[in-house]
Amino acid sequence: MKTTMNSSVIKKFLESRIQNRQDNYVHPPYELEQQLLDAVSLANQKKAEETLKKINQLDRAILATHPVRSRKNALIALCTLFTRAIIKGGVYPEVAFEVSDANIIEIEKLQDIEALEQFEYDMLYHFLQTLEEQKHTNNYSPPVKLAITYIYDNILNELTLDTISHNVYVHPNYLSFRFKKEVGSSITDFINNKRLEESKYFLVHTNTTISDIALLFKFCNQSYYTLLFKEYTGMTPREFRKVKQQI
Repeated sequence: MKTTMNSSVIKKFLESRIQNRQDNYVHPPYELEQQLLDAVSLANQKKAEETLKKINQLDRAILATHPVRSRKNALIALCTLFTRAIIKGGVYPEVAFEVSDANIIEIEKLQDIEALEQFEYDMLYHFLQTLEEQKHTNNYSPPVKLAITYIYDNILNELTLDTISHNVYVHPNYLSFRFKKEVGSSITDFINNKRLEESKYFLVHTNTTISDIALLFKFCNQSYYTLLFKEYTGMTPREFRKVKQQI
């Protein structure tokens, strides 16, 4: 089937190519970009930093009419590449996408080039840290890894030991024992901590009420959610929202 491309897209492409050539800009060599992604997927922080610095010594393409918007677009593209790199390194896709979403939201908050340039390295460290944490999970036995994957994929649904064990095809008592031994916490505590961590996104980036967030993550009520949240972070959800939204 013959496809057509929007004429305005073609025009923008040609204009961008002409402008970049006039500015003597050449996109970073593919090999250099691949070195960066390989370093990230292997959690090699030193190599990743060195390669990113080499790329940043090159001139940049114009990706928007406003310099700040252009820089943001470049960072969002890099964020997408980092996401794929840590998935290749072994991070659960849903976790990687959550990290990506969080970083893109932070990119959009920043309003000057200097802050964006600094955030590029902060973003790199965030992805590397996520991959480093995931390495511990890779050492778990298959039933425990499957259980964690199931929990991540169903964090907004009702989760019980029986449901999880049924979906990973082992007896509840066996899963409970293996999970506690390998992870160092009970399945219930692991689920609660994951839900508390995920709820931070809604506290910081939405106006959803705390009571609705509590219900969304299947806590029995707002008081119980607040109690666990304070034990987990040292602040109440309301205090956490206020502090983070002021940054």
